[in-house]
Amino acid sequence: MNITRKDIDSLNAILTVQISEEDYAGTVDRILKDYRKTANVPGFRKGHVPMGMIKKQYGQSVMLDEVNKLVQKSLNDYLTEEKLELLGQPLPVNQENIDWNSKDFTLEFELGLAPKFDVDLDKLDVTHYNIVVSDEMAEKQVEHIRKQYGKLVAKDQVEEGDEITGSFESEEADIDQEATISLDEFKRKGDITKLVGKKVGDSVTLKTKNLFKDGKSAAIRYLGVSDEIADTLDTDVTFVIDEINTRELAALDQDLFDKIFGKDVVKSEEELIEKIKEDGQKQFAQQSDQKLLDDVVEGLIENTKFDLPEEFLQRWIQANAEDKMTDEEAVEEFNRSEKGLRYQLIEGYLTRENKLSPDFEELKEFAGEMVKMQMAQFGQTNPKKEDLDPIVMRILSNEEELQRIHQQLVTKKLLDFFKEKANLKVKEVNFEEFVKEAYEA
Repeated sequence: MNITRKDIDSLNAILTVQISEEDYAGTVDRILKDYRKTANVPGFRKGHVPMGMIKKQYGQSVMLDEVNKLVQKSLNDYLTEEKLELLGQPLPVNQENIDWNSKDFTLEFELGLAPKFDVDLDKLDVTHYNIVVSDEMAEKQVEHIRKQYGKLVAKDQVEEGDEITGSFESEEADIDQEATISLDEFKRKGDITKLVGKKVGDSVTLKTKNLFKDGKSAAIRYLGVSDEIADTLDTDVTFVIDEINTRELAALDQDLFDKIFGKDVVKSEEELIEKIKEDGQKQFAQQSDQKLLDDVVEGLIENTKFDLPEEFLQRWIQANAEDKMTDEEAVEEFNRSEKGLRYQLIEGYLTRENKLSPDFEELKEFAGEMVKMQMAQFGQTNPKKEDLDPIVMRILSNEEELQRIHQQLVTKKLLDFFKEKANLKVKEVNFEEFVKEAYEA
């Protein structure tokens, strides 16, 4: 057997695999002899069927099967030895023209080769947002906690800040939904004014359009309408008041602190503020990191220029589609997946060149931390190693879970790498400024 490669250009090549009868004949003869030993053919004792009959019945299919196995193994061995980086898999060329009744075969395969390129992190123009919790936000959180752990006190008349329970009703829009809502959740000052001073049994008529501060999500929750209707709903709705309550704020005492954070973790209002800021900072860091990663990925794709074997990849997509795909559909699918493919190649380059691929011990440690976090949510803190290890090994023995955790750890290591090596502009903002700059610009 002989394999030769002809490079069409730097991204495309043709592999020619030449197979002669001697490459597969011995294996085929051995398999047919085994078939003869077990074949049941009327008129012949088992093991005494003429070899010519066995070859006539099974010879062609066994030969084709062995040739296919031989080709696949030879291709894999060649690609490994030559250290060729492929995009997609080898595509057979004109196999419909092969004479399978012949003894010698010449098969051709089209290859799409990965491009050569370098990554320059200095070209990135990315801001890393350091989101801080403002005093105002911390104070609002304190008020929220006091409301959450406070108690409801029934009232006779609505005042600003109260909670009202009742039902939204509209025969025209088929709305009849019970709800408990704070006056603070209404968007228009005029609607709040309408409700202030009302008593149990009273009703007010409101416009559904722009009724709530939280917009669509609040309309779905309080009016009981579908996602599609919430977008366009513009009608009158009547709110009938069944109950009026004010929420008496919980006292900022040790009992409240212990209830929220555990015994003696927080001992004063000042420590409560600091704890809120600290916890908020951790949550915001995740959002900042995700924004940083998204921006770096976009920047790398934009600034790292290389060509792809586009026509080959379109043919490969078409050949591997579950359903029959036209040339135009294959082009569209390639266009949809091109950015993802480009970043996959860039990620592979960075991981390889900077030795960021995790070993098994790193995967075990990372998976262990994930399991600990999940167990902590159910009150199981600081599990023993002998209890944790079997869970981790069971997770890593699942191929899909292993790949998922491997990708998560690679992403984490890349994020740390970008923070250390990329030319990032660090900017300190509060959360409102972050949302405005990062997502509303």
